[in-house]
Amino acid sequence: MSDETVPDFTLHEPSTTADDVELLLFALERSRAQFAWKVGGLDSAGLQQAFPPSTMTLAGLVKHVALVEDKFTFEFVTGQPMGAPWNSVEGMSMWEWCWRSAAHDTPAQLYALWNAAVLRSRAAWNSALAQDGLDQPSALVLDDGQSPNLRRALVDLHDEYARHVGHADLMREAVDGLVGEDPPQPD
Repeated sequence: MSDETVPDFTLHEPSTTADDVELLLFALERSRAQFAWKVGGLDSAGLQQAFPPSTMTLAGLVKHVALVEDKFTFEFVTGQPMGAPWNSVEGMSMWEWCWRSAAHDTPAQLYALWNAAVLRSRAAWNSALAQDGLDQPSALVLDDGQSPNLRRALVDLHDEYARHVGHADLMREAVDGLVGEDPPQPD
């Protein structure tokens, strides 16, 4: 992967007296860095390799996580409608589409889509949390009229990454033997 298509995932340890916001954002960034390491630097064949009986691929996982980032950003944080490519999906759910359509995307397209979603997410979260912190209600209004707070949304976003880092870890080891917990960090 080139530097133009990958978000900066240099890990910066939180302070020893970090508050909830700093710790939750660090946990999310660490999971993003682990995910980037596990899916990064692969050619199309590596990204498209399936592992039967599952049809899951790393390409599909990258596109799925891009959708997850955008869903959380737009539904919970900004309350704005989702843009391209999600708003142009017809005939199936966005969730199904992202897995199927990833088979037709190049590595550069997949990495760029995910990168853009991460950058939007970071900006939206930083803006929202600077205003009223984790206890403010999210933009999502449930059927009962309640809105989960941003703390719940941030924990759920991190949970999505934690689950999918496990998938990516196993799949990447099967592709080329890459193992380890955290990506190497610059000195």
